[in-house]
Amino acid sequence: MSPSESTAHTPTSGITRVAGLGGGVIGQSWTALFLAAGMSVAVHDPDPQAEARVRKAVDSAWPVLTRLGLTEHGRPDDLHFCHDARAAVEGAGFVQESVPERIGIKHDLYAAIEPALDAETIVASSASGLTLSQLQAGWRNPGRLVLGHPFNPPHLIPLVEVMGNDRTDQAVVGRARAFYETVGKVTIEVRREFPGHVANRLQAAVWREAIHLVNEGVASVEDVDTAVAAGPGLRWAAMGPTALFHLGAGEGGLAAFCERYADSFNRWFDDLGRPHLDEPTARRLVDGLRPLSEGHTVEELSRRRDALLTELIALTRKAGP
Repeated sequence: MSPSESTAHTPTSGITRVAGLGGGVIGQSWTALFLAAGMSVAVHDPDPQAEARVRKAVDSAWPVLTRLGLTEHGRPDDLHFCHDARAAVEGAGFVQESVPERIGIKHDLYAAIEPALDAETIVASSASGLTLSQLQAGWRNPGRLVLGHPFNPPHLIPLVEVMGNDRTDQAVVGRARAFYETVGKVTIEVRREFPGHVANRLQAAVWREAIHLVNEGVASVEDVDTAVAAGPGLRWAAMGPTALFHLGAGEGGLAAFCERYADSFNRWFDDLGRPHLDEPTARRLVDGLRPLSEGHTVEELSRRRDALLTELIALTRKAGP
């Protein structure tokens, strides 16, 4: 049974109230997930239009979350907006911070909320481009701050990367992971500070080589995307690359695979490209994406993506490990 199935959205963490700081795309998605899990959610965003956007996003996400069986304990109207960040975090057992990735904004927010936090409240940042040590500089006592980086969209994609360090209080990382798993997430622990964490670096590596293949005229943007989606991407939805290669050599497992294919992979490793997203490369990618993008809005393509993800996630949840 997977972590998300074993908790089945019952409030085993004891946390019933969550604060969401930031009502952008990531914050909206987190809010929908926490509501589906039966939490009361207090949201703070200084933009006067944020409340309307968040409520619209929750309404849009609810049928998908219901399809996945994640709304049994939830009420979409258990959502409250606070003009003051301190009011949002008062009484919250968990705070998910998803404000813009500008360190000054985050530090100002932390300074405002730290005096209002309950003694055991965990604060997790969705930051992808900033490091935990950079975030900690905005706290008098950063012991309860962790990295809680989701993969977009958080209400659908199970992964959360959790990280603490030597300034993090003992057991906080474990408590944060347990909470996330209670609301249906699958967590990994990032054990040392690295730009981009884990999943973003992996997708950057794949995209780097995809761009290189396009730049070198090996295949079109459309065909490279198809090669991923219709090939290794399907396998990666079932298992990670190392586990899959373990299966690739039959009974001999990974040891036999490495022995058999080391020369080929080492040759490919040495030949991988190092492109940069300069203006000509970006233009080449945009032009190559026109067969997909023309005639379809980003919102329409996002709905198509989410529909496919919903079906795939439903299948993987049913299949288990």
